[in-house]
Amino acid sequence: MEAGRKAGQEIKRNIRDRAGSRDISRNVKPDYEDMFDLPHHVSSRHPQMSMTDRAAQFSPFAALTGYGDAVREKARLTEQKPELSEEERAELDYKLQMACGFPSGKPQLRITYFVPDQKKAGGAYREINGKIRKIDSSGQKIILEDGTQIPVDCVLDIDILE
Repeated sequence: MEAGRKAGQEIKRNIRDRAGSRDISRNVKPDYEDMFDLPHHVSSRHPQMSMTDRAAQFSPFAALTGYGDAVREKARLTEQKPELSEEERAELDYKLQMACGFPSGKPQLRITYFVPDQKKAGGAYREINGKIRKIDSSGQKIILEDGTQIPVDCVLDIDILE
């Protein structure tokens, strides 16, 4: 019983000493005091690791590979393709015929079209400026001089710039 009381008093004294002073050497066993003044060891056999390699050891581990990409894909917004009325389709057809039958050559056009998304429903609106090289009636595509192919059913508006 006496030994337990002495041990408790010793623990309280150590706690008081640590709280009262921040001198680390008081809390260290005397067996290691001779090591404090030694220089840092550098191996002669193993090359020293670079700071970036050392930091990489402590980088977070991605247990769910691809999860972040899936979340970003789900959060990505797409727009719905608008349905054109018969009057709007007729107007686009007229503008396309005008652009191809221009008397002074092929004019510069601004074409607004819809690009369907490959991964989810919807897509995005795009605008491109260029001149028509040809209209592929079998594939229903407009081919511009720069090689861009636009499906005719995705065209939303055509503006003649010249």
